[in-house]
Amino acid sequence: MIGKVITGRSFGGCIRYVVQKNDAVILDAAGVRMQQVNQIINDFNLQRKYNPNLGKAVGHIALSWSVNDAAKLKDEVMVNIAKEYLLKMKIQDTQYLIVKHRDKNHPHIHIVYNRVSNNGKTISDNFQKQRNVQVAKELTLKHGLYISPGKERVNRQQLRGEDKIKYELFDAIRSASKKVKNINELKQVLAKQGIVTHLKYRSGTTEVQGISFSKGEYKFKGSEIDRSLSYAKLSQAIKQQQVKPEKSLANQLREVLENAKQERESRQTTEQVTYLKSEPETHYLRQSLSAGADLLGDLLGNIADDDDSPERKRRKKNEQQQSRGISR
Repeated sequence: MIGKVITGRSFGGCIRYVVQKNDAVILDAAGVRMQQVNQIINDFNLQRKYNPNLGKAVGHIALSWSVNDAAKLKDEVMVNIAKEYLLKMKIQDTQYLIVKHRDKNHPHIHIVYNRVSNNGKTISDNFQKQRNVQVAKELTLKHGLYISPGKERVNRQQLRGEDKIKYELFDAIRSASKKVKNINELKQVLAKQGIVTHLKYRSGTTEVQGISFSKGEYKFKGSEIDRSLSYAKLSQAIKQQQVKPEKSLANQLREVLENAKQERESRQTTEQVTYLKSEPETHYLRQSLSAGADLLGDLLGNIADDDDSPERKRRKKNEQQQSRGISR
């Protein structure tokens, strides 16, 4: 579920758009007659007179749901969700009109309400956009509605019409914004892809107030495509990319050489440690071999001492006689 909040000055223009749209259906209303469009407009304007100093007395909200929720969103369900939404948004004790549109694949309704309450007080619009996001999330979870997985994970091949163009714009703008230095360059890059960039200026000044993008017959505000594509956020993202300039070729080469040097020193240290570790092991092996040789010698000596054969006795006797100078 997504909510879009708008404030305006003309009940006539807003109500004609909402009610006279092809296949529009009025689902519910409070404080106004529903027989004719002019009656609805007159009733809203009549209450508006209780607070003539409020310029933007028109409250307009569009609530949209995923096409995946279409089966469960009967008219009465949408009305109940709309009333919960108004309550959580602190829009109470005032006139409202709830109208369903059927011009798109996904379910969506429009709510028109009077910012002049039934007792003539102003219904505040402070922090409405932030509150709108939170309330939409709460109601989505409460009613078990579909939660989008995020634009990056949406299967583009299944999209049609307006949704297809919106995602094409999202992909193109996100990609191009990473390669440019300012909004003017972005306009040029997108123009080559058949996308027109529209800047909205503050009245009588050169100060940019908003940005929109169009492709073919479709046109969207940047924030309608994605919140990250509003003029302020898009400009900030492009600006932040300039904070970290690309390294020069000389710096890149210097970094490669330094990394190679560190790797070589690390390898030499590893080889030295390996050698030092094997030294004691060689020493212990040498000691073991020496001890084994001594043991073998002792065993052989013992065997020789135990040899009392006649031949051994005869040789021993001859050796003794020779040592005494006696010859036969």
